[in-house]
Amino acid sequence: MDDPTFESFAAQRLPALYRYAMVLTQNRHDAEDLVQEALTRTGLRWHAIRRKDDPEGYVRTAMVRIMANRWRRPKREVSMAAPPEAMAEDLELQRLLDDDGLRSRVAALPPRMRAVLVLRYVEARGDEEIARLLGCSRGTVKSQASRGLARLREAVKTEEIEHG
Repeated sequence: MDDPTFESFAAQRLPALYRYAMVLTQNRHDAEDLVQEALTRTGLRWHAIRRKDDPEGYVRTAMVRIMANRWRRPKREVSMAAPPEAMAEDLELQRLLDDDGLRSRVAALPPRMRAVLVLRYVEARGDEEIARLLGCSRGTVKSQASRGLARLREAVKTEEIEHG
């Protein structure tokens, strides 16, 4: 696509953006809200963003910044028991969600630690960029990544001992 419309960009990249949001939020409802808010911000600036090399990177960065701002503020929303409408099916996301061990281990991590691991290992971003996106120091990124990996390793080891 040489000069895609916002609608075509959003339609094409929505499943990948939703999977990314699920990893950040660990909750379908919050993931939907996050994608919607990030795409709304992107749509408002599409005339400038579409000329950049990586519009999807812009959306993903917006998602991380939105999440960082949410972590800093007290939660004021109340989740509903069921969504008011049916959600689109994504087989790749479902495969990840069906891995209960992985899902529960990652979900048990604190939000910032989870975001650091996602940005570093899923998005392959550097520590400086992660620090900038999350509004923290490079040292905090390194310690959060180290602690997060240690917790995941320990959880796997504990499960192997219990089931082994």
